[in-house]
Amino acid sequence: FGTVIIFSIPTASCGRIYSRMLRNAASRCARKQASAKSGLVGAKRHYTHKHKVIQPMKQTIKVTSDEAVNCIASGNRVFIQTAAAAPQQLISAMCRKAPQLKNVEICHLHQEGAAEYKDPKYAQAFKVNNMFTGANMRKAVQEGRAGYIPIMLHEVPLLFKRGIMPLDVAMIHVSPPDRHGYCSLGTSVDVSITAVETAKYVIAQVNPNMPRTHGDGLIHISCIDAVVECNDELPTLHKVAPDEVETKIGFNIASLIEDGATLQMGIGSIPDAVLSFLGNHKRLGIHTEMFADGVVDLVEKGVITNEEKKLYRNRIITGFIMGTKRTYDFIHDNPLVQFLRIEDINDPAIIKQNPKVTAINSCIEVDLTGQVVSDSIGSKIYSGVGGQLDFIRGAALSEGGKPIIALPSTTSKGESRIVPLIKPGGGVVTTRAHVHYVVTEYGVAYLFGKNLHQRAKELIKIAHPDHREALEKHARSLLQAGWDLW
Repeated sequence: FGTVIIFSIPTASCGRIYSRMLRNAASRCARKQASAKSGLVGAKRHYTHKHKVIQPMKQTIKVTSDEAVNCIASGNRVFIQTAAAAPQQLISAMCRKAPQLKNVEICHLHQEGAAEYKDPKYAQAFKVNNMFTGANMRKAVQEGRAGYIPIMLHEVPLLFKRGIMPLDVAMIHVSPPDRHGYCSLGTSVDVSITAVETAKYVIAQVNPNMPRTHGDGLIHISCIDAVVECNDELPTLHKVAPDEVETKIGFNIASLIEDGATLQMGIGSIPDAVLSFLGNHKRLGIHTEMFADGVVDLVEKGVITNEEKKLYRNRIITGFIMGTKRTYDFIHDNPLVQFLRIEDINDPAIIKQNPKVTAINSCIEVDLTGQVVSDSIGSKIYSGVGGQLDFIRGAALSEGGKPIIALPSTTSKGESRIVPLIKPGGGVVTTRAHVHYVVTEYGVAYLFGKNLHQRAKELIKIAHPDHREALEKHARSLLQAGWDLW
């Protein structure tokens, strides 16, 4: 223990290295389980100070997807990689093994695909814990068939590192190894790299369609316990053009963005609308947990240069992406884009180091004091905490930063999303003490430094005209005599 062994591998072609690493007839997953039962200590994983997994002197086996999931046992906790990188063949194989399993906990952020394991027919085999609730898990969570963990995105890795949620198996999706044997976590490094570092077993789909990305997501193939070769296309984002309301919101937000700003935004119609109005801006930077196609457009136009960032200057920083094939082609082997572990992206102490951080986040409703509900509609969980509070706080601490909450003024049913009181059970993700800017299609409300009376008046100004009179009546009732004072 503690011994350092230095060795070298003779130069060979990529194909020969890969085939040599994969040669092994027996299932190492089965051997490791047998060793664990006998009390033997398995091979230790080694990491550099940059947290890249280096070769720990063991071989990887090439297996079928059904063979790969044999390391999953009843009572295990299994992590599935994020978003477009969710390994669908391994997920399907795990579901086929369901009759042999009981009480397996599956945990993940949002991931694409059908999430077959949430089906009630698998209730005895699987239980699902979401650290962010995507559309494919929403019904299961709302019906109580799946769990939801409210947690800030940059703190998710602590669940694995501190043993609060120790991982037995990490299921990932990687690019083929390069000539040195290194695979890439591709489109999703985020919390996935920590899952790989801390899980007892790592099983992976190796896919030539997975972009090879730069940053923290490099893993030596010998650190993977079993690989399944595949040639699957990655899921792509279906782009929907912003409607009239979203376009107006995008214009209002774009008017707040200064040249030289560092941007954080998610994916969806409102971020797309914002980006569409930035064509004449200059020297913008990107430091965000995720991005999509609109960023590529601005890079190609020379608008996004990252030259005024103090941290990671001249680089786009992200944790994961979900986009079209154009975006996947853009990030492939592109050193301009660095995929980092999420705690090095979303920590407010890191975010604040860049100038003019402009954080753009959406929500479900805002009350007249500025409380922001983002993860639920009343008591029904809709999404998650994600990185909203991370970036709202980081932007507020940044020199010249602007934390922005954006929302349409009404729901699809015409109900006001600026409300006197939040719905019972609604989850306040961003507190009224954290809010600075709230934007709707009717304008911008600046709340920082304003008292409750002043906030209510500012928010009513950007509410839908059909609801302003009723909101003022409620505000007068709630805030009483002080309304006319301010």
